[in-house]
Amino acid sequence: MDAQTVKPELIIVSCVSNEDVGDLANRPGLLVVKGRPGLTVQRNTALNHVPDGFDVVIFLDDDFLMHCAWISQILTTLDSDPSIACVTGTLLADGIHGPGLSFEQGRDILARTSAIPEKLTAVPTAGPYGCNMAFRASGIAGLRFDERLVLYGWQEDRDFGGQIRNRGGRVVRTNTAVGVHLGTKGGRVSGRKLGYSQVVNPLYLVSRKTMSLRDALDHVVRNVASNIVRSLAPEPWIDRRGRLSGNLIGFWDCVRGKLTPERAEKL
Repeated sequence: MDAQTVKPELIIVSCVSNEDVGDLANRPGLLVVKGRPGLTVQRNTALNHVPDGFDVVIFLDDDFLMHCAWISQILTTLDSDPSIACVTGTLLADGIHGPGLSFEQGRDILARTSAIPEKLTAVPTAGPYGCNMAFRASGIAGLRFDERLVLYGWQEDRDFGGQIRNRGGRVVRTNTAVGVHLGTKGGRVSGRKLGYSQVVNPLYLVSRKTMSLRDALDHVVRNVASNIVRSLAPEPWIDRRGRLSGNLIGFWDCVRGKLTPERAEKL
């Protein structure tokens, strides 16, 4: 944050224990809040501690590295159109699609990106990418992340964006706020738990009217097909067979009419 051309007025770290923040707990301008584990719970804990009077709320994962002008460009995008309620940035690289990127690799990618696009382009998107998303505070007043989407919160960002669209706000991706998502693999949930969420969560979002049935089926089919094909020779960093097992459990629950995303926590 120190390298940002526009500094945040307050940084909130939402975590489970003091061990998650170490020496940062005493940093000026930083508020540490603690609560139950789980991505959606932690996001809501942070939202519950945002003081009145703030115009913009930003969520960043701890494995996202920002270009030094990221906050500045987010604010410029919001200022460009009062109907924009949610902005997500553009990734220069995303380690989630591979074994993950080291901090040094991410820093080097940013260092090679000396310039950002001169012309701002904000295009509509189905939902923000949870590793880097910003919201107009007035556009999310009263909204919270769905805590039934437990653990890693698969599609919780899409659900939140859907809530914003349902109340008339625009959700966009801007080309000028860039960064790198390291896609750190440590701390992620088991293959079976995630596989269950890959099937149940999108269909649950359809019932909440925050995702279309077409988009939900696209998510489910792509993920399940990938797990089937790659389970024959799985990547070392992905539990494909565990995911496929969770997919099957999820399908069985859906057939029985049980859209219970919270069940993933018990698998």
